[in-house]
Amino acid sequence: MEEAGDEEGEQGLRLGGVGDGADGEEEVARGVVAPQVLELSSSSSGEEGGSWEEEESQGSVEVTRGGGGDREARVSESRDSAEVNGGEAESQSLPGCPICMNAWTADGAHRVSCIPCGHVYGRSCLERWLLQCRKKPATCPQCGRRFKLNNIINLYAPEISVPNNDLEKQVLSLREKNESLEKQNQELVQEINEHKRQIILQQNFINESSLKRKKMADQSSHGTTDADSVASLTADDGHSSPCSFVLQNEFFLDGARVMGIDASSQIILTSGRAPGIGAEHVLTKLSMSRQGLQKIHLPSDTKAIRDICILPGGHVVFASLGKKLSLFSMTTESVVLHYDLPAPGWSCSGDQNSPNHIYAGLQNGMLLTFDIRQTVAPLHSMMGLSTHPVHTIHSVVDGGGSRKVISASSIGPCIWDVDGSRNRPDLLNGMENHGVCISLACNPPSSDLLVASFRPKVELSDDGTSQAGKSQSPTPSASGKLGCHALIRRTSNTSFARDQICRGNVSGLRMSKSAIIPFTGRSNQQHLFAYGDESLRGVRTWRLPSLQTFADLRPHRQPILDLRFAESSSTGERYLGCLSEDRLQVFRVR
Repeated sequence: MEEAGDEEGEQGLRLGGVGDGADGEEEVARGVVAPQVLELSSSSSGEEGGSWEEEESQGSVEVTRGGGGDREARVSESRDSAEVNGGEAESQSLPGCPICMNAWTADGAHRVSCIPCGHVYGRSCLERWLLQCRKKPATCPQCGRRFKLNNIINLYAPEISVPNNDLEKQVLSLREKNESLEKQNQELVQEINEHKRQIILQQNFINESSLKRKKMADQSSHGTTDADSVASLTADDGHSSPCSFVLQNEFFLDGARVMGIDASSQIILTSGRAPGIGAEHVLTKLSMSRQGLQKIHLPSDTKAIRDICILPGGHVVFASLGKKLSLFSMTTESVVLHYDLPAPGWSCSGDQNSPNHIYAGLQNGMLLTFDIRQTVAPLHSMMGLSTHPVHTIHSVVDGGGSRKVISASSIGPCIWDVDGSRNRPDLLNGMENHGVCISLACNPPSSDLLVASFRPKVELSDDGTSQAGKSQSPTPSASGKLGCHALIRRTSNTSFARDQICRGNVSGLRMSKSAIIPFTGRSNQQHLFAYGDESLRGVRTWRLPSLQTFADLRPHRQPILDLRFAESSSTGERYLGCLSEDRLQVFRVR
């Protein structure tokens, strides 16, 4: 029996199901993978007494002397990562010694080495294994094949690198930051180039005006005056009268979609969804005189606000998709009154003559008139010419002093008699075949000028696919569609007629806002038309009534979502607000 034990000790190693000696080699040939815990049992004579123990940082080699002269040897691997993390170390495929689990090196005591069977270890682990086996032949810990000290072969590798996941994550993070900074740099360069272009245009305009004045002076000195030159100079002199846009405030927001400006109290309200998944819609209150903002949470059933109108006396009315028309107090910063609507609200307005009357345009094409002194039901409910949403409302007064509402839906601008004499509106003349009406600008209270913006219609072909209709124009860029802006003039108390028309880039999806900005020229009252041009991602202005381009304001990084003009009744200060997805700009109009 002792001889059998000695023979078993000479063969060396039990690897949990992997056989010893030749049997072990057959198991390896069949593709059996040995586990990492190794046990060796052998017998030795009594003179080989004593004990020897050595531990590594992640593995240990332990020899203890047992009773009756028996010696047990155990080479165990630290199980911190393998057992706790479920084999995470193996999934990472780190190059390292299978005995101590430490990374081997290209040189030194723990340099990468192999034995005749082809398995690779750190040299110091193999030497320690031979030392443990003493006079008995050592076997490969993985396949059981015998080897001696002179069988250890040093492997010469130019470089052995150990992947470091933390370093890889840092590299990826720095790479993403670098790409983000490069993108921001490109956007800033574009903004700088746009500013340079505006400066060049203004300088060219000044130079052209000076040349025309000089030409006129030369002609006058020779007794000849060109009538065209005089008319052109007069027009230029009128347009060069003091009207400029000075950026007063720029706020960086997230998620705002619609806005309102109270020029008298220097307060701006914006609305949009709060950050986060499933977040409710909120109002954001900003002060133009000092930095900082305030979030005001709305009732959960309000949903998205489609339009905001600032009323005199510190009140705000807004229409929302939650079928609500709400009256908000700036003093208490809360909703003080709300009406239930038969359909989602898309637009709202106060009355120019009565502080108690408010209007709501609905998604189904209806227009409702409310008196805030009556909290139960609307005063009037009027049906539209179509079931398309009424996306814009302007309260005006005609030449005879009657209250009117001018609205816009996709079919075009309409005029309503809100005194109740008629239940349906009239479509303004000449607005039938321009496309889909997406915006309407007005100069209240007189409403002598209107500008309606259209995008091309899309019609269905015989096979059911969409194709451009006759009004479709080529799209110059992917940022929008080539639409048109039509100037509409009042011809009588209740009649309007189309005047000039110009092309412009418009949104292919949104019902954008626009504005008419009055200013005083050298001889008379003049106006500019402002619209968020999709190709510029900023606001472009046109002179009225010529619809010639006047100036482009500072561009945004995203398309303009809302645009509002407001004038203070107390100080006369005038402001133009431009809102995109990530910022709000407020220009002072001079």
